[in-house]
Amino acid sequence: MTNQSNNPREPYFLVLGKVVRPHGIRGELRMQIITRLPELFEDLDVVYLGSDKFDRRSATRYKVTRLRQERDVLLLAVDGMTDRNMAESLRGKFVMIPLRDALPLEEDEIYLFEIVGMSVYTDTDEYLGDVAEIMETGANDVYLLRGGNRGDVLIPDTDEVIQSIDRANRKIIITPLIGLLPGEVIDDDLEDEPDVDGDEA
Repeated sequence: MTNQSNNPREPYFLVLGKVVRPHGIRGELRMQIITRLPELFEDLDVVYLGSDKFDRRSATRYKVTRLRQERDVLLLAVDGMTDRNMAESLRGKFVMIPLRDALPLEEDEIYLFEIVGMSVYTDTDEYLGDVAEIMETGANDVYLLRGGNRGDVLIPDTDEVIQSIDRANRKIIITPLIGLLPGEVIDDDLEDEPDVDGDEA
């Protein structure tokens, strides 16, 4: 049974990335990008570094002095961070901005935290569970579903699988790929195609 009232708890901060490690010897931070809204990095003047997106008191405010991209990561320099040892103390911290300061979403956009708790159905109306967790794999996010008859289910966040996300009704429709769902029976005992000449092999 789906729980349509399972609304997410709104965080105070929106997570943009995570400090992976220091970069160089002058206090620069190597940041893994987490957000799917890269436009949030445009004209970024202030960030908050902390480990809890719900607790405003646990994060420290920093002025951004430089932000540049290097392959799939961002290099972030903040005011007051002048050497590698200082930067090392921020390893593993989230790079965040207050949710209220984020750009307004387009009609077809949604924050990741809003997806947690949504009910997921197949395109044949089978209830698979609610989104319990969103896992980052590098290539694409993966939703962990719990509460359905198939037990825990992992669903990749790809255009091929995710057909629609209904924010108002907190419902996601997917088209499962072959072999994606637990307990699925796959018929691989297909007969060989007949010889074009009709002769036996």
